[in-house]
Amino acid sequence: MSSSEPSSRELMLQQWVCQALWVPVGSPVPPLSMVSGDASFRRYFRASWQGRSYIAVDAPPQHENSSAFINVCGMLRAAGVQAPEIFASDLNQGFLLLEDLGDRQLLPTLSRLRSDGETQRAEAIYQSALQTLLLIQKVPEKERLDPYDRDQLRAEMNLFAEWFCVAFLELELGVPEHAVIDQAMDFLEEAALSQPTVMVHRDFHSRNLMLLDDSAVPALGVIDFQDAVHGPYSYDVVSLLRDCYLRWEPETVTRWALTYWQAARADGFLADVSEAQFLRDFDLMGLQRHLKVMGIFCRLSLRDNKSQYLADIPLVIRYFLEVSRHYPELGDFVEWFNRRALPIANQRLPKSAG
Repeated sequence: MSSSEPSSRELMLQQWVCQALWVPVGSPVPPLSMVSGDASFRRYFRASWQGRSYIAVDAPPQHENSSAFINVCGMLRAAGVQAPEIFASDLNQGFLLLEDLGDRQLLPTLSRLRSDGETQRAEAIYQSALQTLLLIQKVPEKERLDPYDRDQLRAEMNLFAEWFCVAFLELELGVPEHAVIDQAMDFLEEAALSQPTVMVHRDFHSRNLMLLDDSAVPALGVIDFQDAVHGPYSYDVVSLLRDCYLRWEPETVTRWALTYWQAARADGFLADVSEAQFLRDFDLMGLQRHLKVMGIFCRLSLRDNKSQYLADIPLVIRYFLEVSRHYPELGDFVEWFNRRALPIANQRLPKSAG
């Protein structure tokens, strides 16, 4: 079969879409055009019928949890978040038919605004994103979600040693080195678990937010939320503002982060979290996320043949080094990272565009 021919699974999805849309027998079959894949096994296709566009999702059930997607989507929409409406689903096959939120992903728009120096317009978009995040965080049924607990946090951070250090850098880690890494992970784990908890999207950034209009404070659609959990309030804030695909100057990030903190306090949330504590929570949660991401991006390259993610690791390392130097509790780990990991990483990774 040539690469241009649809796979058997794609043909099954097309047939199912016809059934879901009640396409009459004998009518032209709506073609599926690939929209994107992502860092998972999911694939997204656009289908049009009777002048309306839909998104058909292929989420193989042996790899993806579509019931979680449906559950979280309902929670978000009930809270006023613009998550896509679900028109049909088949959990046994792993097929979904969704509202089409368009193809205006935030990342290209924000990248252009940064390049053009249009920080004011970018700030308006981030204001909308932070307002959306506050809606997510106020979802009252957060306990319905799995907890972002100690085991989950540690399993994620372990990806750093397993996939970044050992698999990608090919380091042979001795017992003393594991001890240094574990000490840092313990510190970041405790910092995360001490935070007030909310609904956490868990991948809230410019590739998972869709620009829906061009108003002064634009409406945003939210996607890729199926891994949502109940966990630390600062996780999604730092995921958005220290985005693994786009960097703003630290002073700008701090200003935007404090805008979130002030809005959360005005909403009666984080009343007991001081500005200094918030910035510490923001920093340390970001370090946990960025260590995890180093491992995930290497795994995507080595295991899943998605080598394009390696180009994003230099920015993630830059965040890690910029922030970690302010925390003496991480001094031994940062010294080890600079001495053992960074020189090899600099040789093997593509150069960052910044």
